[in-house]
Amino acid sequence: MSTLRVLKIVLFYLLLAISSSLWCTLSFFVAPFLSFRARYRFVNQNWCRLAVWLAKVLLGIRYEISGQEHIPEQPCVILANHQSTWETMFLSAFFEPLSQVIKRELLFVPFFGWAMAMLRPIAIDRSNPKVALKQMAKQGHDYLSSGSWVLVFPEGTRMPVGQLGKFSRGGAALAVNANLPVLPIAHNAGQCWPKLGWNKFPGTIQVVIGPQMFAEGSGPRAVLELNERVFQWVEDTQRQLNAASGQKPTPEPAEAL
Repeated sequence: MSTLRVLKIVLFYLLLAISSSLWCTLSFFVAPFLSFRARYRFVNQNWCRLAVWLAKVLLGIRYEISGQEHIPEQPCVILANHQSTWETMFLSAFFEPLSQVIKRELLFVPFFGWAMAMLRPIAIDRSNPKVALKQMAKQGHDYLSSGSWVLVFPEGTRMPVGQLGKFSRGGAALAVNANLPVLPIAHNAGQCWPKLGWNKFPGTIQVVIGPQMFAEGSGPRAVLELNERVFQWVEDTQRQLNAASGQKPTPEPAEAL
């Protein structure tokens, strides 16, 4: 790795940390007086746009979006594969307002977690799956009813490029119970922003928005069928993206198993 590239990566993280601290601190004094939509734009959307822009300017990480014609006017449940931090920032900037299903521990991260707590996240305790599912169903339904998108990464964790984890049914169940469609999204962000380490690679991330998917019926069987259909679409799209870029599946490092 060249010295210039190392310096750019260090500068990127430095600017990201400084902007996050300043932005979140300012938000404590401004956000409480704003409506939720205005608060979302001020606290989250603008900073995420800055982060994506910094990645483009300093690291050469660009993106292309296809399938925007599939986005419905009414907010619904978004199910996306998870490879890096990039797609979290990008999707938070692209859809607004948006509520995310996150690990509860993230709320305790200084600055970042404190600001996120003001954005109606669905912060679940993964050690208690039954309670987490009930919480996701209740809060998710409330947020969807109030006009917020709900973003779920059904794999539950970031996966290496070329691998797709098992999809949990929580997001599909939320869509079925709310009588709303799922908007599937596939991407290959991990090629530029790997799961592990600080290294970043210049390139163009492909973000593919799929057609809305509705449940056929109701109840557990409909949830299972919808979840499998979304998984299949994401898997097929991932395979096409990997083939187009010549990317081979990345084996999971031994220390991360």
